[in-house]
Amino acid sequence: MKKIFNQMIVLIGLGLSFSACHKSELVSVSTAVVHTANGITKDTLSGTVKGTMLAGKTYYIKSNVTVNDGDTLAMQSGVHLIVLGDGKTADSSPEIFCHGTFISLGTKDAPNYITVKNAADLHAQANQQQYDQPFFGWWGGITCTPAVAAGSKGGDLILKWTHVEFGGAPAGSSDDPAIYPSGPRFNIYYNNVNKNVIIEDSWFFGAKDDNIQIGAGHISCMRNTFELCGGVGGEFFNIKTGSVADIGYNVFIGSATNAMKISNSGGSAVQCNAVVYNNTIIDGGYRQTKSGRGGSIDFEKGAKGLCYNNLIVNCRFGLRITADADVANVKYGYNGYYGSAQPVVDQFYAADSQPALLATGKATTDVRATTPKTNNPMFYLFNVDQYDYVSTLVPISYAVQQPGSVMVGNSSFRLQAGSPFIGKGRTDFSPLYSVTATGTYGADITLPGKDLGAYQTDGTGNQH
Repeated sequence: MKKIFNQMIVLIGLGLSFSACHKSELVSVSTAVVHTANGITKDTLSGTVKGTMLAGKTYYIKSNVTVNDGDTLAMQSGVHLIVLGDGKTADSSPEIFCHGTFISLGTKDAPNYITVKNAADLHAQANQQQYDQPFFGWWGGITCTPAVAAGSKGGDLILKWTHVEFGGAPAGSSDDPAIYPSGPRFNIYYNNVNKNVIIEDSWFFGAKDDNIQIGAGHISCMRNTFELCGGVGGEFFNIKTGSVADIGYNVFIGSATNAMKISNSGGSAVQCNAVVYNNTIIDGGYRQTKSGRGGSIDFEKGAKGLCYNNLIVNCRFGLRITADADVANVKYGYNGYYGSAQPVVDQFYAADSQPALLATGKATTDVRATTPKTNNPMFYLFNVDQYDYVSTLVPISYAVQQPGSVMVGNSSFRLQAGSPFIGKGRTDFSPLYSVTATGTYGADITLPGKDLGAYQTDGTGNQH
């Protein structure tokens, strides 16, 4: 919208700093990261790009595009960015290489879309339990790293009220093989220990492998919805060394492996640290073919953090804290669990977690039972007992998963009055506030809530 575009121009001219709406939500204030050029009037992006995609317009990408160091590519509200890829090769499946800043400012009433031309057909196929094409990987995703040149600083990634879909095409000669060792690219890859990743109120769907992988960065991941990602493996949200993250009020349904993987693997001197709270995780982990992996929340390989107030329902594995995590500095509890079958209940704490945790460390503040079908969360529009989890605990093909177990559809994960998970949360801890900027281009962090999961009975939390 014109107002947003004018705000961007003002920021350039004045170099204004962001200001907080609520003093308690801000640790310190950083200068504006937006340096936006003129509005983009051509409908096809190509080569080196910068500027602003204008509200309500549709744009296309036919080949790789690059945002240079120091430049910004921005989307006003209601923009559709359509990638024209076939998923067959790297050359025929475009990618956005961002060495500067990428901003998508959708709104609740006018969200943005970064998707493919055949998206409507792919969604229709998924709704008919036909997943081959939705998992095919049609384009190369968004890869955000500093440029190779000495002195390159890179930029921020800011996504608000934005749909990102159907990435996963094969990597090619322009891609770093260390990022994509298994071949498929991700919907989003980001790596910059000094910059910010702000992903809020957005939707992610149909990645072939990992949906989002972050090698390093200051992260706010708030109130998003993640659906149907990873054909036979891959996480919804995978963060590594150098990542300092607040991850709250997200809905994850139908992951191949974990909803969230928090790992200190990599070479950064900054330890991976995540505060994971008030997320709702449904039916995760059943497509992962490797033994003992996949389900909900995974702390491993030297990572630390907090894990409170999450609601984990019918996931192949519950909380997993491996022996090689920074176990002494992973604090957890006040999480809620539900399992329709005994094998699910038996893995509320993953069996390959740190042995002492399994022996004596299970949190007494959790809401969990030892028998199936106890503590039904009483979702408004979702039957937690509609699928057979006795026969699906071994890795299964996505072909047998019904749409309601891997996509939100018409479901509602809000809690009805009388739910055993209402009022059972912990609220006396704080997010990390690693992203210090607030406002239009900054983080909007929702504080911990008293009800378990992504939806609070007072109407706060996830807004989808």
